[in-house]
Amino acid sequence: MIAIKEYVRPQSIQEAYERNQKNGSRILGGMLWLKLGGGAAATAIDLSGLGLDAIEESETEFSIGAMTSLRQLETHPGLNAYTCGAAARALESIVGVQFRNLATVGGSLFGRFGFSDVLTLFLALDTAVELYHGGMVPLEAFAAQKPDRDLLIRVHVRKTPGVFGYLSMRNSRTDFPVLSCAVSRLGGEYRTVLGARPGRAMVLRDGEGLLAGGIDGTSAQAFGAWAADHTPTGSNTRGSAAYRTHLVRVLTERGLLELGGMDHGA
Repeated sequence: MIAIKEYVRPQSIQEAYERNQKNGSRILGGMLWLKLGGGAAATAIDLSGLGLDAIEESETEFSIGAMTSLRQLETHPGLNAYTCGAAARALESIVGVQFRNLATVGGSLFGRFGFSDVLTLFLALDTAVELYHGGMVPLEAFAAQKPDRDLLIRVHVRKTPGVFGYLSMRNSRTDFPVLSCAVSRLGGEYRTVLGARPGRAMVLRDGEGLLAGGIDGTSAQAFGAWAADHTPTGSNTRGSAAYRTHLVRVLTERGLLELGGMDHGA
Protein backbone atom coordinates (compact mmCIF):
# COMPACT_ATOMS: atom_id res chain seq x y z
CA MET A 1 0.00 0.00 0.00
CA ILE A 2 1.29 3.44 -0.91
CA ALA A 3 1.46 6.17 1.74
CA ILE A 4 0.48 9.71 0.65
CA LYS A 5 1.72 12.79 2.53
CA GLU A 6 -0.10 15.49 0.54
CA TYR A 7 -3.11 15.24 -1.77
CA VAL A 8 -3.71 18.01 -4.33
CA ARG A 9 -6.36 18.59 -6.99
CA PRO A 10 -4.89 21.09 -9.47
CA GLN A 11 -7.08 23.68 -11.15
CA SER A 12 -5.17 23.60 -14.43
CA ILE A 13 -3.02 21.22 -16.46
CA GLN A 14 -0.09 23.60 -16.11
CA GLU A 15 -0.37 23.48 -12.31
CA ALA A 16 -0.51 19.68 -12.43
CA TYR A 17 2.58 19.57 -14.66
CA GLU A 18 4.55 21.93 -12.41
CA ARG A 19 3.69 19.97 -9.28
CA ASN A 20 4.66 16.72 -10.99
CA GLN A 21 8.21 17.97 -11.62
CA LYS A 22 9.04 17.73 -7.93
CA ASN A 23 10.66 14.60 -6.56
CA GLY A 24 8.24 12.29 -4.80
CA SER A 25 5.17 13.48 -6.71
CA ARG A 26 2.79 10.93 -8.28
CA ILE A 27 -0.13 11.22 -10.68
CA LEU A 28 -3.04 9.23 -9.25
CA GLY A 29 -4.95 8.24 -12.41
CA GLY A 30 -7.51 5.65 -11.37
CA MET A 31 -5.35 4.68 -8.36
CA LEU A 32 -5.92 0.96 -8.98
CA TRP A 33 -2.45 -0.39 -9.82
CA LEU A 34 -0.64 2.39 -7.93
CA LYS A 35 -2.13 1.47 -4.57
CA LEU A 36 -0.79 -2.08 -4.93
CA GLY A 37 2.77 -0.80 -4.87
CA GLY A 38 4.82 0.18 -1.88
CA GLY A 39 6.63 3.30 -0.77
CA ALA A 40 5.41 6.83 -0.23
CA ALA A 41 4.30 9.76 -2.38
CA ALA A 42 5.21 13.19 -1.10
CA THR A 43 2.47 14.68 -3.29
CA ALA A 44 -0.41 12.80 -4.92
CA ILE A 45 -1.82 14.72 -7.89
CA ASP A 46 -5.47 14.12 -8.82
CA LEU A 47 -6.37 15.11 -12.41
CA SER A 48 -10.09 14.42 -12.03
CA GLY A 49 -11.06 18.12 -11.97
CA LEU A 50 -9.49 19.01 -15.33
CA GLY A 51 -12.19 17.83 -17.72
CA LEU A 52 -10.13 14.95 -19.12
CA ASP A 53 -12.80 12.28 -18.66
CA ALA A 54 -14.61 12.33 -22.00
CA ILE A 55 -14.42 10.81 -25.48
CA GLU A 56 -14.94 13.36 -28.26
CA GLU A 57 -15.65 12.03 -31.74
CA SER A 58 -15.21 14.02 -34.93
CA GLU A 59 -15.24 13.06 -38.60
CA THR A 60 -11.50 12.34 -38.50
CA GLU A 61 -10.64 11.06 -35.02
CA PHE A 62 -11.52 10.09 -31.47
CA SER A 63 -10.02 12.36 -28.80
CA ILE A 64 -9.93 10.49 -25.49
CA GLY A 65 -9.13 12.30 -22.25
CA ALA A 66 -6.54 10.72 -19.98
CA MET A 67 -9.07 10.31 -17.14
CA THR A 68 -11.59 8.49 -19.34
CA SER A 69 -12.48 5.18 -17.72
CA LEU A 70 -11.94 1.83 -19.40
CA ARG A 71 -15.68 1.23 -19.10
CA GLN A 72 -16.33 4.34 -21.20
CA LEU A 73 -14.02 2.96 -23.89
CA GLU A 74 -15.65 -0.45 -23.71
CA THR A 75 -19.18 0.87 -24.22
CA HIS A 76 -18.59 3.78 -26.63
CA PRO A 77 -20.76 3.13 -29.72
CA GLY A 78 -18.60 5.09 -32.16
CA LEU A 79 -15.29 3.56 -31.07
CA ASN A 80 -16.72 0.05 -31.20
CA ALA A 81 -18.25 0.63 -34.62
CA TYR A 82 -14.91 1.90 -35.95
CA THR A 83 -12.87 -0.94 -34.39
CA CYS A 84 -15.31 -3.68 -35.51
CA GLY A 85 -16.02 -4.42 -31.84
CA ALA A 86 -12.34 -4.94 -30.97
CA ALA A 87 -12.41 -2.23 -28.28
CA ALA A 88 -15.10 -4.02 -26.29
CA ARG A 89 -13.43 -7.42 -26.72
CA ALA A 90 -10.09 -6.05 -25.51
CA LEU A 91 -11.57 -4.50 -22.38
CA GLU A 92 -14.39 -6.82 -21.30
CA SER A 93 -12.12 -9.28 -19.47
CA ILE A 94 -10.14 -6.72 -17.42
CA VAL A 95 -11.01 -7.75 -13.83
CA GLY A 96 -14.65 -6.62 -13.64
CA VAL A 97 -17.05 -3.78 -14.40
CA GLN A 98 -16.40 -2.05 -11.06
CA PHE A 99 -12.67 -2.03 -11.82
CA ARG A 100 -13.18 -0.75 -15.37
CA ASN A 101 -15.37 2.06 -14.04
CA LEU A 102 -12.34 3.37 -12.13
CA ALA A 103 -9.27 2.45 -14.19
CA THR A 104 -8.26 5.17 -16.67
CA VAL A 105 -6.90 5.08 -20.20
CA GLY A 106 -4.11 7.50 -19.24
CA GLY A 107 -2.94 5.36 -16.35
CA SER A 108 -3.10 2.22 -18.46
CA LEU A 109 -0.99 3.67 -21.29
CA PHE A 110 1.45 5.75 -19.23
CA GLY A 111 2.31 2.69 -17.14
CA ARG A 112 3.34 0.75 -20.27
CA PHE A 113 2.45 -2.47 -18.46
CA GLY A 114 3.39 -5.70 -20.16
CA PHE A 115 -0.01 -7.21 -19.35
CA SER A 116 -1.96 -4.22 -20.70
CA ASP A 117 -4.82 -5.10 -23.05
CA VAL A 118 -5.29 -1.35 -23.50
CA LEU A 119 -1.79 -0.77 -24.88
CA THR A 120 -2.10 -3.83 -27.13
CA LEU A 121 -5.39 -2.57 -28.56
CA PHE A 122 -4.29 1.00 -29.23
CA LEU A 123 -1.05 -0.07 -30.91
CA ALA A 124 -3.15 -1.78 -33.58
CA LEU A 125 -4.89 1.55 -34.31
CA ASP A 126 -3.55 4.81 -35.74
CA THR A 127 -2.88 6.24 -32.29
CA ALA A 128 -0.91 9.16 -30.90
CA VAL A 129 -0.66 10.45 -27.35
CA GLU A 130 -0.79 14.13 -26.49
CA LEU A 131 1.76 15.10 -23.83
CA TYR A 132 1.68 18.46 -22.06
CA HIS A 133 5.36 19.16 -22.63
CA GLY A 134 6.26 16.73 -25.42
CA GLY A 135 3.30 17.39 -27.71
CA MET A 136 1.94 14.73 -30.05
CA VAL A 137 3.90 11.46 -30.07
CA PRO A 138 3.00 8.27 -31.97
CA LEU A 139 1.95 5.64 -29.43
CA GLU A 140 4.49 3.12 -30.71
CA ALA A 141 7.34 5.58 -30.03
CA PHE A 142 5.84 6.57 -26.67
CA ALA A 143 5.55 2.93 -25.58
CA ALA A 144 9.25 2.41 -26.23
CA GLN A 145 10.26 5.36 -24.02
CA LYS A 146 10.98 5.24 -20.33
CA PRO A 147 8.41 6.95 -18.06
CA ASP A 148 9.24 10.55 -17.22
CA ARG A 149 7.48 13.47 -15.49
CA ASP A 150 5.50 14.70 -18.48
CA LEU A 151 1.70 14.50 -18.38
CA LEU A 152 -0.35 12.38 -20.76
CA ILE A 153 -3.33 14.61 -21.55
CA ARG A 154 -5.22 12.86 -24.33
CA VAL A 155 -5.12 9.89 -26.66
CA HIS A 156 -5.93 10.55 -30.32
CA VAL A 157 -7.16 7.73 -32.57
CA ARG A 158 -7.34 8.75 -36.21
CA LYS A 159 -10.13 7.21 -38.26
CA THR A 160 -7.78 5.69 -40.81
CA PRO A 161 -9.83 3.19 -42.87
CA GLY A 162 -9.23 -0.34 -41.63
CA VAL A 163 -10.51 -3.51 -40.02
CA PHE A 164 -9.54 -4.73 -36.58
CA GLY A 165 -9.64 -7.80 -34.36
CA TYR A 166 -8.68 -8.70 -30.80
CA LEU A 167 -7.98 -12.04 -29.14
CA SER A 168 -6.44 -13.10 -25.86
CA MET A 169 -5.72 -16.27 -23.93
CA ARG A 170 -6.45 -16.24 -20.20
CA ASN A 171 -6.25 -18.97 -17.62
CA SER A 172 -9.49 -17.65 -16.12
CA ARG A 173 -12.07 -15.14 -17.31
CA THR A 174 -10.84 -12.02 -15.49
CA ASP A 175 -7.17 -12.93 -15.00
CA PHE A 176 -4.27 -11.14 -16.69
CA PRO A 177 -3.75 -12.47 -20.21
CA VAL A 178 -1.23 -15.22 -20.89
CA LEU A 179 -0.93 -13.58 -24.30
CA SER A 180 -2.92 -10.83 -26.01
CA CYS A 181 -3.11 -10.26 -29.75
CA ALA A 182 -4.55 -7.35 -31.74
CA VAL A 183 -4.60 -7.52 -35.53
CA SER A 184 -5.42 -4.86 -38.06
CA ARG A 185 -5.39 -3.88 -41.67
CA LEU A 186 -4.82 -0.16 -41.34
CA GLY A 187 -4.89 1.58 -44.67
CA GLY A 188 -2.98 -0.93 -46.76
CA GLU A 189 -0.78 -2.23 -43.92
CA TYR A 190 -1.30 -5.43 -41.97
CA ARG A 191 0.03 -5.60 -38.43
CA THR A 192 -0.22 -7.83 -35.41
CA VAL A 193 0.43 -6.58 -31.89
CA LEU A 194 1.50 -9.10 -29.23
CA GLY A 195 1.17 -8.22 -25.55
CA ALA A 196 1.71 -10.04 -22.24
CA ARG A 197 4.72 -11.85 -23.75
CA PRO A 198 5.10 -11.21 -20.68
CA GLY A 199 6.86 -8.01 -21.82
CA ARG A 200 5.04 -4.92 -23.08
CA ALA A 201 3.22 -5.12 -26.38
CA MET A 202 5.23 -5.07 -29.60
CA VAL A 203 4.14 -4.39 -33.18
CA LEU A 204 4.93 -6.70 -36.09
CA ARG A 205 4.31 -5.58 -39.67
CA ASP A 206 4.18 -7.68 -42.81
CA GLY A 207 7.62 -6.67 -44.03
CA GLU A 208 8.00 -9.99 -45.84
CA GLY A 209 4.88 -9.44 -47.94
CA LEU A 210 3.32 -12.70 -46.76
CA LEU A 211 -0.14 -11.14 -46.88
CA ALA A 212 0.37 -9.13 -50.07
CA GLY A 213 -1.98 -11.38 -52.01
CA GLY A 214 -4.70 -11.17 -49.38
CA ILE A 215 -5.67 -13.34 -46.44
CA ASP A 216 -6.52 -17.00 -46.81
CA GLY A 217 -5.66 -20.09 -44.80
CA THR A 218 -2.19 -20.41 -46.33
CA SER A 219 -1.10 -16.77 -45.95
CA ALA A 220 -2.52 -16.50 -42.41
CA GLN A 221 -0.66 -19.65 -41.39
CA ALA A 222 2.57 -18.38 -42.94
CA PHE A 223 2.34 -15.00 -41.20
CA GLY A 224 1.45 -16.66 -37.89
CA ALA A 225 4.56 -18.85 -38.13
CA TRP A 226 6.69 -15.83 -39.06
CA ALA A 227 5.30 -13.85 -36.10
CA ALA A 228 6.11 -16.73 -33.73
CA ASP A 229 9.71 -16.74 -34.97
CA HIS A 230 10.07 -12.97 -34.47
CA THR A 231 8.34 -12.44 -31.11
CA PRO A 232 10.49 -12.74 -27.97
CA THR A 233 8.61 -14.49 -25.17
CA GLY A 234 9.34 -15.37 -21.57
CA SER A 235 8.00 -17.50 -18.74
CA ASN A 236 6.11 -16.58 -15.58
CA THR A 237 3.48 -18.16 -13.36
CA ARG A 238 0.82 -17.90 -16.10
CA GLY A 239 2.69 -19.71 -18.83
CA SER A 240 6.00 -20.78 -20.28
CA ALA A 241 7.89 -19.10 -23.09
CA ALA A 242 7.25 -22.09 -25.34
CA TYR A 243 3.51 -21.94 -24.68
CA ARG A 244 3.44 -18.21 -25.43
CA THR A 245 5.33 -18.75 -28.69
CA HIS A 246 2.70 -21.33 -29.65
CA LEU A 247 -0.04 -18.83 -28.78
CA VAL A 248 1.58 -16.12 -30.91
CA ARG A 249 1.21 -18.38 -33.95
CA VAL A 250 -2.31 -19.55 -33.13
CA LEU A 251 -3.83 -16.18 -32.13
CA THR A 252 -2.18 -14.32 -35.02
CA GLU A 253 -3.49 -16.85 -37.52
CA ARG A 254 -7.00 -16.78 -36.05
CA GLY A 255 -7.03 -12.99 -35.92
CA LEU A 256 -5.94 -12.66 -39.55
CA LEU A 257 -8.61 -15.11 -40.71
CA GLU A 258 -11.14 -12.95 -38.85
CA LEU A 259 -9.86 -9.90 -40.74
CA GLY A 260 -10.06 -11.82 -43.99
CA GLY A 261 -13.70 -12.52 -43.32
CA MET A 262 -14.34 -8.80 -42.74
CA ASP A 263 -12.59 -7.94 -46.02
CA HIS A 264 -14.66 -10.56 -47.85
CA GLY A 265 -17.83 -9.25 -46.27
CA ALA A 266 -16.98 -5.71 -47.33
